[in-house]
Amino acid sequence: MKIIFALTLSLFTLISCKNKDTENLKEEEAKEVSKEMAYLSYGDEISSENSLSSAEMEVRYQGLKIGDTVEVSFKTDVNEVCKAKGCWMKLDLPGEEDVMVKFKDYGFFVPKDIDQKEVVVLGKAYVTEVSVEELQHYAEDSGKTEEEIAAIDQPKRTLSFEANGVLIKK
Repeated sequence: MKIIFALTLSLFTLISCKNKDTENLKEEEAKEVSKEMAYLSYGDEISSENSLSSAEMEVRYQGLKIGDTVEVSFKTDVNEVCKAKGCWMKLDLPGEEDVMVKFKDYGFFVPKDIDQKEVVVLGKAYVTEVSVEELQHYAEDSGKTEEEIAAIDQPKRTLSFEANGVLIKK
């Protein structure tokens, strides 16, 4: 009788431990889902976990030269977005330069009203030289005046990013 009681007690202990492990796992998953629910997702499904800060990303860019590419995720604010169709955005870094973001294979766009919103991007960071023609096109897309567009007469070394996915804080 003592053996049956001991076995029954052991069985209940194992079951209760297993349920607590499962409950803990479910709580962790719920926290992750809850955190991601604070964002709207565009493009590939990505996570905000392990994203660099804008200051850390600026340091990464300082180490890149034209032709280098690094796969990375970082979090920052939107300074500007294409007002024509949301096909590009400029992201804030602590220094004077913004990051020009385009979307992989033009597979998705972002809303046109996300200026100053927090975003997380995942993709390829690189440095490029942008032609005068392309710079003028971006200026036109962002609503610059004819005078401002005409004043663009030199190519520019640009911090660039091709995003696979974007999270926009709600």
